[in-house]
This record gives sequence, structure tokens and C-alpha cells, in this order.
Amino acid sequence: MRILEKEKIPFTQYTYECEEFIDGIQIADMLSQPHEIVYKTLVTEGNSKNYFVFVIPIEEELDLKKAAKSVGEKAVSMIPVKDINKVTGYIRGGCTAIGMKKQYVTRVDSSAMDLPEIIVSGGRLGSQIRLKPEDLLKVSRGEYADITMAKQ
Repeated sequence: MRILEKEKIPFTQYTYECEEFIDGIQIADMLSQPHEIVYKTLVTEGNSKNYFVFVIPIEEELDLKKAAKSVGEKAVSMIPVKDINKVTGYIRGGCTAIGMKKQYVTRVDSSAMDLPEIIVSGGRLGSQIRLKPEDLLKVSRGEYADITMAKQ
């Protein structure tokens, strides 16, 4: 949020009671927000040993093949939960594409292009932020990509 304020990017913060990780669907329900606008942040490692960040709707699954292709890798895999803090500086459930320890290549699912605003983690448990998808791209230096599993 300090980064957003510094960049003069408007956002709305939501807070909720949370002692440990809960999934995005439960958070959306706690905040009475539609699932379609709440996104989760996932971190992967490519064959190159580089890390990549993907932001997708909470009800969707990351398509690892599409994700890899979007960042020019042969393959990517999810990093172990125990490595999230070491790689990002955040903890599970509080991970956001904004302000990680290092600037990683970031892709936001193309579904966000059609939304006026999305909600992502505020960088810690109990905090969510609502902002324009374009502002998330700007501050995370991300790009849109089709990175979720096709609906059955």
C-alpha cells in the first residue's frame, strides 16, 4: 500500500480477521465481494531457475503450460509453500505482486482486462486491496496473458 500511495495510485483497502491462511474464496465471502473480481497471486519457478508471478481469479486454476509459454519458459512449477517468504518477502495468504523482494516477471490473467477493478492481497494476512487492473500492471510491471485452465 505504501508503494501504491507513493505512485499516487488510488485503491481501497479491506481488512478482515485472520490468524492463518485461508483461501481467496473464503476471503471474498467474508468481505461480501463477488468471486469474479477477487484474484490470487501464485509464484512459480521455471526451468531456468527464475521465478515468475501469476495473478488469476480465485475460482480458476493456473494452466502451467500457458503460464510457461507466457514467460518464454519450457515449463514452470509452483514453488513450495515453505519457500514463499524466502522468494517474495510475503507469507502464504499475504502474497501480492506489488513490492516483492525482487521484481519478478508478472502476468495477470487476461480476464482482468474486462473488469473496472479487481481485489488482490494487500501484502499481509487480513488485508485486501481493490484497484484498477491497469494500475496493478503498472506497479508490478506486469502484462496480461491467457494463463488459466480452459473451463470444462
